[in-house]
Amino acid sequence: MFHIIKTRKIFYMISLAIIILGLGSLLTRGLNLGIDFTGGNIVELKFKNAVTVQDVRGSLEAYKLEDSQLQSGGDNTFLIRTRVLSQTESEQAIQGISEKLGGATLLRNELVGPVIGKELTRQAILALVIASVLMSLYITWRFEFLQAIAAIGGLLHDVLIMTGIASLLQIQIDSTFVAAVLTIVGYSINDTIVIFDRIRENLRMNRKEDLGELVNKSLWQTMARSINTVLTVVFVLLALLFFGGNTISNFVTLLLIGIVCGAYSSIFISGPGWYDLRRIQKDRKRAGKAAA
Repeated sequence: MFHIIKTRKIFYMISLAIIILGLGSLLTRGLNLGIDFTGGNIVELKFKNAVTVQDVRGSLEAYKLEDSQLQSGGDNTFLIRTRVLSQTESEQAIQGISEKLGGATLLRNELVGPVIGKELTRQAILALVIASVLMSLYITWRFEFLQAIAAIGGLLHDVLIMTGIASLLQIQIDSTFVAAVLTIVGYSINDTIVIFDRIRENLRMNRKEDLGELVNKSLWQTMARSINTVLTVVFVLLALLFFGGNTISNFVTLLLIGIVCGAYSSIFISGPGWYDLRRIQKDRKRAGKAAA
């Protein structure tokens, strides 16, 4: 059993390297923004023959539109949301799909703007900030201020890594990205609070024990719970990734990255981070008393 606190700087460096790599990708390649951010065409077709989502998506590949959002409306009606298409591209794609799938009636073809504009993006960021402040206040009231700082630092770590890896892998970013980030924030903070609660219990039972040893013991006491929890979620997400279809693959991939990252940060970033903050606080108090 290795000592997490004594080796904490290794984990700090691993996280820092991944974050720097992700930020570099964000600056050079940017995010692969989906049609929710860039706008596109909404095409509604009613097919003569019974077709599946896979049939429609397969017919879109010839026009490089396989990443389009598909929604079945029942009665062989499908809503297809594509990137911005010219009039010629739109007509060719609709005609080709209709011929390949046995005929279809065009119900509508509209060019729409981005679903998530600057205002909604700003509101999503504001919601994340407000949630972080409220969580900080709760953790400060329930535990202490330094643990609130460590917890929020862990959440920032998770969001940066999620966004960076999304840029590195060029995962398409759509409206589900915001939902994925908020889901991971909730998951990660719950895991972190469990660890902080165990640290507090151990502090009450043995205040004279070395802080580094106490935190390390607390992390290992919650390790099995953290691993079991993340594995059960990962198994479900893997099933959705392989069998859930193309429509939710990006969302599930982001959740997989975030779930693993959230479990990692709770154990190797937030817990050790609080230990370092507590140690710095004690050193300052000691220096202040010596100066006095």
